[in-house]
Amino acid sequence: MLIESSAPTRVDLAGGTIDIWPLYLFHPGAATVNFATSLRAHCQIKTRDDGRIVLESRDRKVAFETELAAIEDLIREERLELISKLVHFFKPTTGFHLTANSRAPAGAGMGGSSALAIACIGALNRLVGNRYDEQDFINIAANIETTVIKVPAGYQDYYSAFYGSTSCIHFATAGIEREALKTDETMLENRIAICYTGEPRLSGTNNWDIFKRHIDGDPELFEIFDGIRDSALSMRQALLADDWQQVSETMRVAYPNRKRLAPGVTTPQMDKLVETGLANGAEAAKICGAGGGGCIAFLCADGRKADVERALGSEPGAQIIDWKFSREGLTVTES
Repeated sequence: MLIESSAPTRVDLAGGTIDIWPLYLFHPGAATVNFATSLRAHCQIKTRDDGRIVLESRDRKVAFETELAAIEDLIREERLELISKLVHFFKPTTGFHLTANSRAPAGAGMGGSSALAIACIGALNRLVGNRYDEQDFINIAANIETTVIKVPAGYQDYYSAFYGSTSCIHFATAGIEREALKTDETMLENRIAICYTGEPRLSGTNNWDIFKRHIDGDPELFEIFDGIRDSALSMRQALLADDWQQVSETMRVAYPNRKRLAPGVTTPQMDKLVETGLANGAEAAKICGAGGGGCIAFLCADGRKADVERALGSEPGAQIIDWKFSREGLTVTES
C-alpha cells in the first residue's frame, strides 16, 4: 500500500499569538487571518512486510528505523520527535516506511511543522483504517505538537493546513470556528513578497515569554493583544471588501504593535530588511509567525513586487521565496 498526503503552509496577515489557548479567552472577538501557500509539507507511507518501521525526513536529512514491536519506545524518541510521537499515537499494526518532506525553509515562521503534523496525521489515519474523524485532526495535531515544543501551541496553523485557501479563525468561549474568506487570490500573489531571513526562529521562546507575561496579567500586554485582535478584524473586513488600501494601513499599524510583544520578535537583520523593502516599493511588512527570524511578508505597491524582491534579494543572507496561493488544504491519496 502507498499513501501520500500533503498540507499547505501559511502566511499570517494579522492576529498571530492571540491563537494560543487560553489567551484568546481574555480578548472577546479574538481572530486570526491567514492564507495558504503552495509550499506544502508532504508525507508518504509505504507498507512493509518485515515488521520494521522506517522514519525519514528528506529536508532534514535524518532517518532511522526500529521494530514494530518497539513502537512504545517512540514516545521517548528525540530524532524526528514530532513524527515519532505521531506514530506512537496511531500505533499502526503493520511495518511501513514513512518519508516526510517540507518545501518551506526550516524555521520560516510559516507553520511548517504544523502542516507536517496535519499531513502525517492524514496519512497515518488512513494507514490505521480511518480510526479518527477528520474533525479530530486539528486537536490531535495541537496536542501532540505541544508535547514536542513543550510550550502551548497556537491553533491557526492547523486550520490553514487542513482547509487551505484564506481563513479567518475566530476564537471564542464556545470554541474555535474557521470562516472561509473570499479574497482576490491573484492580488495576493501579485502583491505579497516573502523573504526568508536565513536566521533561526525562536518562536517557542518568544511565545512562552509572552504567554507567561499575559497569564501574570501584564496590563501593557493586554493592551497589545487588544490591538492584535483589532488588526485581525480590520484585515478580515479589508479582504472581504477587496480594499487593499485598508489592507496596507492595517499591516502598517500592526507592525510596531507586534514589535512591542517581546524583545526577540525582530532582529537587526529583520529590521534592515523591512527598511530595504519599504524603500523599494513595499507599503507594509508582516513578520511571519512569532518572529526572531524566519520569513517576512511584504505588501508591495501595485506593480512593484519585482522591485521589492530585487532589493531584498541583494541583502546578505536574504532569500526570496517563490510561492503561489493554495486553495487546497489537506489531501490524502491511497494506491
